[in-house]
Amino acid sequence: MRSNIRFRVGLIGNGSWATAIAKIMTDNHFSINWLFRKAEDIQHIRKYRHPPRYLTSVRFDLRKISCTTDIHKVIHSSDWVIICMPSVFLKNMLEQLPPDAFKNKYIVSGVKGMIAEDNLLLNDYLKQRFAFPTENYFCITGPCHAEEVAAEKLSYITISGQHRQDAGLIASRFTTDYLKTIVNDDIWGAQYAAVLKNVYAIGAGIAHGIGFGDNFLAVYVANCASELAHFAKAISEKQHHPYPGRNAFASAYLGDLLVTCYSQYSRNRTFGTMIGKGYSVSSAKLEMNMIAEGYYASKSIYEVNKSLKIPTPIADFIYQILWNNASPSITFNKLKRLFR
Repeated sequence: MRSNIRFRVGLIGNGSWATAIAKIMTDNHFSINWLFRKAEDIQHIRKYRHPPRYLTSVRFDLRKISCTTDIHKVIHSSDWVIICMPSVFLKNMLEQLPPDAFKNKYIVSGVKGMIAEDNLLLNDYLKQRFAFPTENYFCITGPCHAEEVAAEKLSYITISGQHRQDAGLIASRFTTDYLKTIVNDDIWGAQYAAVLKNVYAIGAGIAHGIGFGDNFLAVYVANCASELAHFAKAISEKQHHPYPGRNAFASAYLGDLLVTCYSQYSRNRTFGTMIGKGYSVSSAKLEMNMIAEGYYASKSIYEVNKSLKIPTPIADFIYQILWNNASPSITFNKLKRLFR
């Protein structure tokens, strides 16, 4: 990677996290080519300088953003493409692209889930579908809520890439007074941790909705951290991915798990709380009107693990509640007997 490479930024996604990333990029004086699904959303941001639905307190310098509904234009006009949208919509969007769409590009992923139909992390899907080189792929993880970034409250993210020097260059593009960056070389482990923590956060919400207190939740989260660390190590070994000897207590792993299980901004915890209070899955999805990545992730992890057989009792129990209509109260009464 050349440190002096042009930095034309493409942004795919226009939810709250994508909007926060757009703020970070423009605050750092980069111009972005920003993909929107609807022309009326583009008209809104051009008129009011903020998106119509997410993080409406953020105001953009319109000289720094070029909005379009044409994904081909965004990719062609950009050196770096940041993909930041719910994983459940990713495949339909990417399937419309030609096989060489990302040739000579770099991709930064802000996706917190897996390609549901294939149960693949984004980098593995890109390698299969586009022969995209993993060394040109980077991912954003860590305890970082879009709402706090918008409010410029001090936050931290981790940028993972196969080569630390390249990841460091990416990280420098994201660093601001209110956002600090950490670098590691654990692409697979960091992403699986980001996927699993959303599943566990739904469980934290279920426990809260049922009526368990803070003491139980602390034990629950501690056991989730142990299960997550074991899974990340085991899947790296079984799928022959590099295992860099990660620190399970680092912010990309434990930190992200904690904030997603406890925060008022956590949509996965909110979704789980509804389930714990007796909402059906379909009712909770309608009530939220937002994507809870952990719902889809629970099925992907379950499917991936059918052949790998890595012990994940907590994730398995949450899958049973969400996809097989298992009783939340009965399931958690079984689950609590496993805790140490």
